[in-house]
Amino acid sequence: MITKPGGPEVLQLREMPAPDPAAGEVRIRVRAAGVNRADVLQRMGNYPAPPGAPADIPGMEFAGEVAALGLGARAWAVGDRVMGLVPGGGYAESVTVNEALALRVPAAWAFEEAAAVPEAFITAHDALFRQLGLRAGERVLIHAVGSGVGTAALQLAKAFGARTFGTSRSAGKLERARALGLDVAIDSSRETFADVVREQTGGAGVDVVLDLVGGPVLAGSIQALARGGRMIVVGLTGGRSAPIDLGAVLNKRLTIVGTVLRARALEEKISVTARFAAEVLPLFDGGLIRPVVERTYPLAQAADAHRQLESNAVFGKLVLTCD
Repeated sequence: MITKPGGPEVLQLREMPAPDPAAGEVRIRVRAAGVNRADVLQRMGNYPAPPGAPADIPGMEFAGEVAALGLGARAWAVGDRVMGLVPGGGYAESVTVNEALALRVPAAWAFEEAAAVPEAFITAHDALFRQLGLRAGERVLIHAVGSGVGTAALQLAKAFGARTFGTSRSAGKLERARALGLDVAIDSSRETFADVVREQTGGAGVDVVLDLVGGPVLAGSIQALARGGRMIVVGLTGGRSAPIDLGAVLNKRLTIVGTVLRARALEEKISVTARFAAEVLPLFDGGLIRPVVERTYPLAQAADAHRQLESNAVFGKLVLTCD
């Protein structure tokens, strides 16, 4: 739990009673939990948990076994292996969740793999396909392609027939992204990504931009977009603000969307989860896409996991084990 706002050292293990599932909920015996940038921000006091979520227990995704059923819950049985999203509280041995937000874990997977899926893949799928309508044959530029959401978006875009462009400041991450299907790797520490996009597309630009960085890439993203292009801002790791060329937005007839998943209403989260289950879970079963886990840590070493995440040296996801 978070003992006070601050650095990784404020994360400490504490004994607390297991939560009771409300009507329509299930209690999960958590076996693994994904680590996300939002957890770091919450720990620092910069991203409060939404109403109803634990203020002092971070963690937005889990994988484990159904341990108890709330009144009226019928979708799962005790012992079922599930994964899913929670607004908070994932860094724990037990968590409760509406039964409609739980997803089955593929039979061959370890819980550590499953815990790397919900936040990254549901976010990427919702952003690219539900909000931007990415289609086969289109070109998509993914900023921070080596991140958790970046690696998920890359695989999903390739699986659905898009041509993929990706940026990173790490040549090593770009090389690993190529193995996941990255078509055009752009080292943003040495190259101007908008120039590379123009060269690789004959001046046409990309149809879609998935921005996980924020301020520093806004101007270049607008330059890189094709006429009628769409852009979605998912993360702000590089900064919250930047000048914007509204003339280019008008002349190109661009669409720029902002999104956040954590604070959405339960009904919308259920809809997003159901669509993900129908469209993406079969791709995992068929081996077309896979979770990318850089390293696992015991729950007691959550502070070390946060330190590694903050080093920006992670490709894919970090996962905490809760056995």
